[in-house]
Amino acid sequence: MKKINYFLLLAGLLIAGSLRATTVIPPTFEQLVDQAEIIFHGNVTKVNAQWVGEGAERHIVSYVTFQVKESLKGTPGDVYTIRMFGGTVDGETMEIADAPKFQVGDEDIMFVENNGSQVIPLVGIMHGRFHVRRDSSGRELVTANEDEPVQDVARLGRARTNSATGPALTPAAFKAAIRGRLQGVQGNQNSQR
Repeated sequence: MKKINYFLLLAGLLIAGSLRATTVIPPTFEQLVDQAEIIFHGNVTKVNAQWVGEGAERHIVSYVTFQVKESLKGTPGDVYTIRMFGGTVDGETMEIADAPKFQVGDEDIMFVENNGSQVIPLVGIMHGRFHVRRDSSGRELVTANEDEPVQDVARLGRARTNSATGPALTPAAFKAAIRGRLQGVQGNQNSQR
């Protein structure tokens, strides 16, 4: 497979595009929930990469389609597609280091912002995707971008410690924390009126 490095193109996209910073600081749980326009739990059903643009502006984008299992914020509908920079077409690959890579069958909880206008339309790029996995006993759990189990939402985006705070969160517990944050924010907005 022929692999092409497009860091100069990416630099141009970052300058001209909508990303606000070139360094990704992991967002806190509160930032993930508050900044996301859409949050959903779904399964990847299709990944379609294609060339777009002309001349020097020509690049590969991928359209990742999800079957939405549950909507937590916004209205993604039953099927939702994100558009992101990168992918492989006819043996040529364009990618951003650390950008999430999707495969049909992946099950994720997604924190989406600026879909269609941002290079990677996830809050905190790779930090806006959480995998739903099964451990060796078959129990469902939520993992962060490097398959590290999420044990406490309060630790997301904060300095790591070597001590674990408990078992990995189940998807139900993780989604309950999201709903709790959304209700807390809505409650604060209503009390300020």
